Amino acid sequence: MAKTSFLAACALSALVIAAPGYAQTQTSTSTGVSPANPAPATQDASVDATQQAADNNSPSGADIVVTAQGRAQALADVPVAISAITADTLANSGANDIRQLNQLAPSLLVSSTGSEANGSARIRGIGTVGDNPGLESSVAVFIDGVYRSRSGIGLNELGEIDRVEVLRGPQGTLGGRNSSAGLISIISKAPSFDAISAGGEATYGNYDFWRFMGNVNVPLGDRVAARVDGVYVKRDGFYRDSINNTDVNNRNRYFLRGQLRLEPTDDINIRLIADYTKRDERCCGATYVDRTVNPYIGNLNEPVTSVNAGLAAGSAGNNMVNVLRDLGQPLNLINRPGYSRELSVSPGRSYAGQTKDYGFSGQVDWNFGNTKLTSITAYRDYKSDQGSDTDYSRVDILYRAADGNSSRQFKTFTQELRLNGSLFGDKLDWLIGGFFANEDLRVTDNLRFGSQYGRFATCRAISGGGLAAFYNPASAGCISAQGRAALPAGALAASGINAATGAALLAAFDRLDSINDRGSTLDVYNQNSRNYALFTHNIFHLTSRLDLTLGVRYTNERKKFDARFGNDNTACVANQQALSAFLATPLAATAAGIIGLSCQGNSTAELNGVAINSRRNEDQFTGTGILSWKPIDDLLLYGSFSKGYKAGGFNLDRSALKLPIASFASFGGGSAQAGAQALVGALQFAPETVNSFEIGAKYATGPFTLSAAAFRQDFKNFQLNTFDGSVFIVQNINGCSDSLGGADRDQSKFTAASNYNAAAGTSGSCASGSVGYGVRAQGVELEASLVPARNFRVALGATFTDTKYRDNLVGTGAGAPLNQSLRKLPGSELSNAPRIVTTTSASWTPDIGSSGLSALFYVDSRMTSDYNTGSDLFPQKIQDGFALVNARIGIRGPDERWAIEVWAQNLLNQNYAQVAFNSPFQEGGVSAAFQDPQYPGGRQLFSQYLAEPRTYGLTLRGRF
Repeated sequence: MAKTSFLAACALSALVIAAPGYAQTQTSTSTGVSPANPAPATQDASVDATQQAADNNSPSGADIVVTAQGRAQALADVPVAISAITADTLANSGANDIRQLNQLAPSLLVSSTGSEANGSARIRGIGTVGDNPGLESSVAVFIDGVYRSRSGIGLNELGEIDRVEVLRGPQGTLGGRNSSAGLISIISKAPSFDAISAGGEATYGNYDFWRFMGNVNVPLGDRVAARVDGVYVKRDGFYRDSINNTDVNNRNRYFLRGQLRLEPTDDINIRLIADYTKRDERCCGATYVDRTVNPYIGNLNEPVTSVNAGLAAGSAGNNMVNVLRDLGQPLNLINRPGYSRELSVSPGRSYAGQTKDYGFSGQVDWNFGNTKLTSITAYRDYKSDQGSDTDYSRVDILYRAADGNSSRQFKTFTQELRLNGSLFGDKLDWLIGGFFANEDLRVTDNLRFGSQYGRFATCRAISGGGLAAFYNPASAGCISAQGRAALPAGALAASGINAATGAALLAAFDRLDSINDRGSTLDVYNQNSRNYALFTHNIFHLTSRLDLTLGVRYTNERKKFDARFGNDNTACVANQQALSAFLATPLAATAAGIIGLSCQGNSTAELNGVAINSRRNEDQFTGTGILSWKPIDDLLLYGSFSKGYKAGGFNLDRSALKLPIASFASFGGGSAQAGAQALVGALQFAPETVNSFEIGAKYATGPFTLSAAAFRQDFKNFQLNTFDGSVFIVQNINGCSDSLGGADRDQSKFTAASNYNAAAGTSGSCASGSVGYGVRAQGVELEASLVPARNFRVALGATFTDTKYRDNLVGTGAGAPLNQSLRKLPGSELSNAPRIVTTTSASWTPDIGSSGLSALFYVDSRMTSDYNTGSDLFPQKIQDGFALVNARIGIRGPDERWAIEVWAQNLLNQNYAQVAFNSPFQEGGVSAAFQDPQYPGGRQLFSQYLAEPRTYGLTLRGRF
């Protein structure tokens, strides 16, 4: 596309000027810290070294020091693809949580959807959709060495940060939790023994944004120091809910962290941390995508009528839009552009929710001789509950009450032990360790049909099929008086509906019409995960310039799962029993439609009181090998291979147990309990593994640094989570080396047919010996920084990726076929995986005469090519390429004791969607009379979670 070509040209021209290095606000020169001469690998040593680098403004300033390999090393000497983002860069860009790191790291993309607890991080186009808590993150998040259970937990204020390290590719041989795509390590500012100090800032911006941040550091003697950080944020929401007179996606949160640092001896360093976060916010709204995606043919201002004559005559309009309109949905909120930020919310429904997150950790570093012991012990407790108008329309179809019964809670204990040191006259830097984690996950759900669901469902069924002539949204069952007389009288016998079947259908429609405010009373899912691992990571210095790194990890993962359900939807079972005989007749489609709408998402009173349980156990060896060479002091070349792994688990969604057509009792010999237990295996998904190859180079001299990496990563059993408009589908994606003859895919790619291969859900299987990787990510990453003058820095990053599914796709085991909703995947690029991303930043801090004052001029940008935001890759979910720009200007006092800054985020007010998705339950008729020219998607409506608009404000800073 034209935008893609433009972005590519921008990236190449920028590289000619100064290749990327957004991560380094300093230059890279030797500090004497290298793989051959590692500094003591204490966290505090690395923190101090990094801060020293941050304070050095000269063009030949010190290196950034990182601990990416479990040892303090200069960034330029680490043979790993890593981005290190300093405190100054974070402050200038205004990054307060991991989502805002997108602006600084081109290979990283963090987005959030229906809840901020669902945030998802991707590296090199690989990540895990976060809407299902049963899936762990492909990108692990660590804060001060402590693993956070899901990456979305990092979407929070973090206080004063020392640096952030983003490691790309599989991780696991250095400690902590293993990950298949990469990790984000956030290191907070540690207490200092030097002197009493304090700092703070106050910010005011548009949307009535207030943010206050402060910290106090107090030495309690020569070897004890304490530090307290606090943040309070309040802001109006970016969405407006005019029906309930409130705003959505607001901010109302605070964060506290207390630390104690002790050095009882020169060889022992102890860091104790406790933190607490509370959020009381309304999140997360979504708008419909604009009219080009959700078409409606007709006059947008036509009045709502009890009988839609145009519909009855087979109007070319979308019957789903007609139904929503006739039940109270304003058409302008479906058809006008989706960036108005005016929500469609049902009266009385709320997005209110609370999040509490707290934890304790203790890190002990003990040096004895050339050996060091590191122990990190932590406990975390995270709970988030969120109400929602889950259908995102004005019509009351589906909701979760904001009563605390729709929540997810993680209670996690972790223990990490590492020993590292040197042997054989510093010819070997060795590291061995172990990791243990025990996590209890509890998910409660109260998803219920709304007060208008029955009428919505009956109107949807009637308007999209052969009974459209009887459509009347004002009448019971959405059936007109004429239809009520005709059905039981046998008037439609010519259409195959005699008097008996007509009466049965009329009764079934009436039962469906009665499903209002029914569904889950309370579903409870419990999962216990116990993980332990042993690992080693060793650097052999073969010569003074040639190193060989070998690492290996053994991981054992055991998960125990149980769930119990509560439900009061009795109409589901009644319609299953009444219409089961019709499923083998010409009325099968009508009967199946009524049953499906009665039992959507397996919402049935048959499950009331039913409990299920299961368990799984798996182990895996992973590892890495790196050969690195320094032909000259300022140049590092390396090549590596890594195998990564992410555990399997359970889909925590009852809808995945079976299709809603058959009853649970039919699978258990008449017992719903036995049937549900027999189906529990459908909730499991297999572990994800990856083989990763990488070559790279890092050059660092004087005021210039440049690094480049080329990679290829092949993922087997790739874990994909997809919402198809009704249920969440979790499947493993693999590839078949044999041709499937197009049986797995959308046939419209190859023919003029306007429909997909109907057999894709039942064919396309592959012999087990031919099953291999299903996803390949490959590309090139470039990073550089240039400091042409003492107070001027330029940095730029670029990532060129090709992250795609293979041409012939199958599922797990012996290559079972994938769900039909995934028919667009074969041969396509993954969702949220743009081919080209560039980031740039420039900062200038000139002195103002000899007054001691200085100015700040800062700008950064991220340009992204087109990408699809939906995991099923429907073209209606494509996001065009765009550019985001942040800027900040200010004046600072002597020694930067105070500062006044004016800033803007998303300066150009770029509108874009984080994720587009199938609007829940809102798929129109697919009969010939109602086929839409758009394909695929047909009559499915689409909604989107929008990114933040332009924000701007004023910040005051002070410290002493």
